[in-house]
Parts: sequence; structure tokens; C-alpha cells
Amino acid sequence: MGVVNVTPDSFSDGGVHLYPEAASTAALAMLDEGAAIVDVGAESTRPGSGGVPLDEELRRVVPVLESLVGSPVSIDTAKADVARRALELGAELVNDVTALRGDPELAGVVAAAGSYVCLMHMQGEPRTMQAAPRYDDVVSEVKAFLESRLAFAVAAGILEKHVSLDPGIGFGKSVAHNFALVRRLPELVAIGRPVVIGFSRKSSLGRILGDPTASVGSAAASVGVAVSAYERGAWIIRAHDVRDHVEALRVARAVLEAP
Repeated sequence: MGVVNVTPDSFSDGGVHLYPEAASTAALAMLDEGAAIVDVGAESTRPGSGGVPLDEELRRVVPVLESLVGSPVSIDTAKADVARRALELGAELVNDVTALRGDPELAGVVAAAGSYVCLMHMQGEPRTMQAAPRYDDVVSEVKAFLESRLAFAVAAGILEKHVSLDPGIGFGKSVAHNFALVRRLPELVAIGRPVVIGFSRKSSLGRILGDPTASVGSAAASVGVAVSAYERGAWIIRAHDVRDHVEALRVARAVLEAP
């Protein structure tokens, strides 16, 4: 899953794809490099970020989606109206960082469209989530949350086979929490739905490599953790550096499937 942030303030590429032509060009390049789908979002959820008004989110994202009609696209949003318009323009999946908690109408929009949805765990909200994240057992608590939100989605009319789950790397998690989630990923895979891992360029990668003030991680570090996640059962890898990830994962797959 290639990442296209149509924002001025995302943590890893803020402003690079803010204009529709740049965003659509980047998305098509990611598909050429081997991405199965591109995830287009117009509201930053980096630590400390605030919300974006509905009109502004639509203004940013609709021209990009219009230019990508016919391509495999997911929409990264927590707003029902944005999701509805994106689905009308051919988006296949709604990627919601609030796991259907942010907008009471979103579950109905997804159910009515028969679309796919990704439900993500987040402790707190983007503005405050990294202030002091605490868990007794991060993996068990994230698993319980994802199981609960899966049940909610199904009760709302969303087909279970259309739901994927994301433990929310970096969303209300310390460095240790993030790596524990990857290390114990089979516990989340055991829920029975595809697991999405979005560790690409996250600050934890830079910090584990010795920079306590890092705000981003390198492509090499991102690929390293992606391979580890894949080997532990991750089904979808959300990445900014698509070619690097595709090549590494193809090699990892070849190793796993070698006779």
C-alpha cells in the first residue's frame, strides 16, 4: 500500500504531494513500482496535528481521486462525507484511524457501499497521543480493541471478509510498544483478519538506531521492519518507498517459499 499524503504537514512528506498533479503522478508511479493499492489522505494524523475541516479535506483530495479513477485506491479518512465521495470515485477501501469512532455515519457509508475498511488502534487523539502512552500489556490491549471494533463493524452491516486491522504503529505508542507489536504480531494475526502494518519512516526507527530526537526513520530501517512484519504474518505493508519495499518483500517471500 503506497502512501500519498495530500497535506502540507504530514510527518514524513508534508507538502510534497499537496498539489493534485504531484499527488496523482506520485500515486501512479507507486503503482508502476509494484504497489497493489495507493492510500490517499488529505488530513495529517502525525503526533500533535489538529483536524482539517470537511470542506478543506474534500478540496484537497477530490481532484486527486478524480485523476486516479480506474486505479486501485484507498481513502485515508475518518469522515463519512469524504469516504462517500471517494467511494463514488472508485476507492475500494476506507482507511480509518479512528476505527469507526470518529464519525457515527461512517460505518453506514462503508456498509452501504459494500467496500473494504481498515480499522486502526489509536490511544487518544493525534494532538495528544504521544504525550505519555501507557499500557499494562500493549499487545493484549490492542488485540482486545481490534476485536471489539471488528465486532462493531460487522454489527453495523460491514462484511467481516472486508475488514482489515491495523495496530496503529506510532499512534499512542512508545518505541518499545511499537516493536513489541511487531514482535508479537502473530497474536494479532490470530484474530483472523488481514493485518496492516504502517511502520514506514516512523520516528521509532530513527530512535532505535540511536537518535533520541528523530522525527522520521530511513527507508532502509523501514524495509527492515516491514520484512520482519511480513515474516510474522502481516498481510498489507503501508509504505512510502514502494520500490524498496516491493523488492525486499519479494525476496523475503522467495526465501519463505523456497523448497
